[in-house]
Amino acid sequence: MRRTILLLMGIGACFIATAHAQDVDWQKVDDALGRKPAVTGDVHRYGFPRTDLTVTLDGVTIKPSLALGGWVAFKPAHGGVMAMGDLVLLESEINPVMQKMIESGLEITAVHNHLLGAIPATFYMHVAGHGDPLKIATAIKTALAESKTPMSAPAPAVSPPAIDLDTAKLDQIIGVKGQANGGVYQFSVPRRDPITEQGMQLSPVGPMGVATGVNFQPTGGGKAAITGDFVLTGDEVNPVIIALRSHGISVTALHSHMLDEQPRLFFMHFWANDDAIKLANGVRAALDKTASTKI
Repeated sequence: MRRTILLLMGIGACFIATAHAQDVDWQKVDDALGRKPAVTGDVHRYGFPRTDLTVTLDGVTIKPSLALGGWVAFKPAHGGVMAMGDLVLLESEINPVMQKMIESGLEITAVHNHLLGAIPATFYMHVAGHGDPLKIATAIKTALAESKTPMSAPAPAVSPPAIDLDTAKLDQIIGVKGQANGGVYQFSVPRRDPITEQGMQLSPVGPMGVATGVNFQPTGGGKAAITGDFVLTGDEVNPVIIALRSHGISVTALHSHMLDEQPRLFFMHFWANDDAIKLANGVRAALDKTASTKI
């Protein structure tokens, strides 16, 4: 679930020297957001899963880590931070949250669906900001308070749910190592080409939301519900649509998440509930139409 980007703007033609992660008082950011981040390289990514919602689609109760995992990432840059986020909202929450974002000087880079036919319907607001990390964190928390997004950090699971799938076979087919998260087996597949915004490379790509994400939630008997998003250049869009649909995987959304990235990227969301190995082969066939890495 993908996945939009909050980036630091350049100041004229001259950039201030890039900040370092140690220059940011991360404890203050943690306190403002009320949770600890996942840290990868110099990126601090904070999760805002919609654990308050019970969302169903095709008879599947969607786990937060399958398609309801809102997040905000902070990366030190240009004397402050660039921030990007993907917030999961109900329809009634979109405009109140957006208003608070605008009042705080944050940018809205996309609002759209990722799924089709889910009950209740969920929407995804991609946001961006740059500058002082504490101000950005405070603005995000103030905006999210207009929704029913849980603002206390979720308690860690005593024993994580088992992944009742042949994960070794899935790893082999997808071509990268997956990770279990909240009862969902997740893949992050980077592109071979660098992705930049305002002259800055977006890395690491997974935490910054610019790697193809594929999530498998076991549904019994070797089956899985899958969703996520492909990160594509324009010439890859229709070959990937054809590859997915020919393998019984529905395309549920096609749109942008960012405003000024290079190369221009499109994000394609998908859904299926079928034999997990069959679906993995379909995803691999689609990945083969893209400039994606395979280990």
